Amino acid sequence: MNKSILTNVVALLLLILGLVLENMMVTTIGVFALSGAVTNWLAVHMLFEKVPLLYGSGVIPSRFEEFKAGIRELMMTQFFTEQNIARFLNSDNQQLKIDLAPVLEKVDLEPTFDSLVEVINASSFGSMLGMFGGAEALTPLKQPFVEKMKTSLIEISRDERFLETLSNQLEQPNVMHDVQQKIESIVEQRLNELTPKMVKDIIQAMIKKHLGWLVVWGGVFGGLIGLVGLLAMNLAA
Repeated sequence: MNKSILTNVVALLLLILGLVLENMMVTTIGVFALSGAVTNWLAVHMLFEKVPLLYGSGVIPSRFEEFKAGIRELMMTQFFTEQNIARFLNSDNQQLKIDLAPVLEKVDLEPTFDSLVEVINASSFGSMLGMFGGAEALTPLKQPFVEKMKTSLIEISRDERFLETLSNQLEQPNVMHDVQQKIESIVEQRLNELTPKMVKDIIQAMIKKHLGWLVVWGGVFGGLIGLVGLLAMNLAA
């Protein structure tokens, strides 16, 4: 049982108790507490659900496109700015630390070996190579060449000077703009996958827990107002 239901149940029990005991004070507190709690509960409910005959209800699903545009604007202007991207890539003024080994491991370097063989064949060594079986004689060297090239590239990618150069290059304005454009494209694509119900659920999960306190305080202050009003009427009488 959540806070909203509990508050409404308590207020209703006070009202019933007052009517059963024919106690004006308890009845008045119950009426005002129930009216305050129900009013605030309905206000929270109307944010997310369309209520017949109540204009303005279901505002979050009905303004889906505006909320989506707002989320996009917030992401790109507050989080993924060029300055924030640069700060992330070079945090605490430390040079960029990126492990390119997993990427390089997947690179197909066999075309590089084939190009090397073509260059050799086109050179003055081509005729000499023909005496030893031509390009086929170099085939056993393909795998050792590929492995050696990958090892060398990984070592280069971990070199301090290489990382510093890469970091400086990524911090160039045109590069930052391209990175930001790619991020914006990803954000836009993800937002286009959202539906009105998904947006409603996301926002509802974030704020409904806290908005539940509106119902609680609506019941509390409603009951207090009823008590104060009854006391004022008694004093006036």
